Amino acid sequence: MSVQPDRELPAIAPVVTPETERFWAATAEGRLLLPRCTECDALIWYPKGVCTECGSTDLEWIEASGRGEVYSYSTTWRAFGEYAQAAPYVVAYVELAEGPRVLTNIVGCEPSAISIGDPVVAVFENTGEGNALVRFRLVSDR
Repeated sequence: MSVQPDRELPAIAPVVTPETERFWAATAEGRLLLPRCTECDALIWYPKGVCTECGSTDLEWIEASGRGEVYSYSTTWRAFGEYAQAAPYVVAYVELAEGPRVLTNIVGCEPSAISIGDPVVAVFENTGEGNALVRFRLVSDR
């Protein structure tokens, strides 16, 4: 079974909370913002209002590069609901160049083309609700 490189995954709008509003607004602009603790310098993923390392609420937002590498992945061959027609698709952890690991999808390629350690770059898929989902594609200049 193969997947067409242009097969699209559903872009279901996320639940936006006051803690994540700035993150989701930036995705609509094609930017990846991460909260950073000003007390211990930890970058926080998934965006929240408290540092997961030291518990501080003194956070600032930084723009991440959107670059990373595949840390781990799995191919989903059977799916249900809105994802049924998209299978097979890849669910992956991408380790951002800045450090955090993001649970996401790898898009735009055959699942068999992906390997651990592959360089990837963020792409933003519009949800139609004023934000976009952050997914990743393989870097083509490898």
